[in-house]
Amino acid sequence: MKISVVGSINMDMTVKTARIPIKGETVKGEDLTYIPGGKGANQAVAMAKLGASVEMFGCVGDDAAGKQLVKNLEQYGIVTKNIKTVKDVPTGVALITVGEKDNTIVVVAGANDSVTIPYIDSIKEDLLSSDLVLLQHEIPKDTVQYVIDVCYKAGIKVILNPAPARDVRQEDIEKVAYLTPNEHEAAILFGAENSLEDLVKAYPEKMIITMGKEGAIMCGEKGKVITVPAGKAKVVDTTGAGDTLNGAFAVQIAKGRTMEEALRFATTAASLSTETFGAQAGMPSYEEVERMMSNDNCRSK
Repeated sequence: MKISVVGSINMDMTVKTARIPIKGETVKGEDLTYIPGGKGANQAVAMAKLGASVEMFGCVGDDAAGKQLVKNLEQYGIVTKNIKTVKDVPTGVALITVGEKDNTIVVVAGANDSVTIPYIDSIKEDLLSSDLVLLQHEIPKDTVQYVIDVCYKAGIKVILNPAPARDVRQEDIEKVAYLTPNEHEAAILFGAENSLEDLVKAYPEKMIITMGKEGAIMCGEKGKVITVPAGKAKVVDTTGAGDTLNGAFAVQIAKGRTMEEALRFATTAASLSTETFGAQAGMPSYEEVERMMSNDNCRSK
């Protein structure tokens, strides 16, 4: 079972602060680190650490960061042969501030903007050998739409994680198998006047809305709204938790699990990922997720 990711590959510049500054404020930072990231790459790593067979499609710059990021993916066993190195363009960068058990992120696209329709055409044969494809919004909008169309015509399931939030065509929502915004993205996409319950009811067995420490919400095929709680965790850094959830959900769906079963596994994996600093470092193994789920079940009895 091959799962592919078409998406961003970034170098995360992460700084810790006692608290996240408000507009116009300067605060003291510490421990500036450079960590492999990007929503696409993060989701690929999350799945690989859970034992999945994963290929990454995307672009990096012809700089030291690009070489380092490709090497990082390869160490997890991710196939990188179709990652394109773009000349005279810097690798994408994310500027992350971590404080108060939360974060803010500013992304500079760099080579991620080179994930174009011609690039997709150049790797289409390998992409269409996938059983499941994950997409996010850190690559150009028309590319995301094109990949959805290509996969839909080929009968390949797509999970769209619409982050950062931007408009999604209704036809794309209908074509993807699953849509996974967080609560803030859902409000931007569909309107803040709609309740989370109403939104998932409008897209049963398709939409998952993640809610951070509150877990996630979905609607079953019979119209039953299901809230899946997050696992209990000692939070250090929430960066990459959403990517872990998406990756873990994809792995379980690829295994043939139901949407609810896959989501329960995914929220547990996301909770575990917050216990370590950095997006990819804390992403758990399959055994770690199973162990936490077992412990949580024991405590709830």
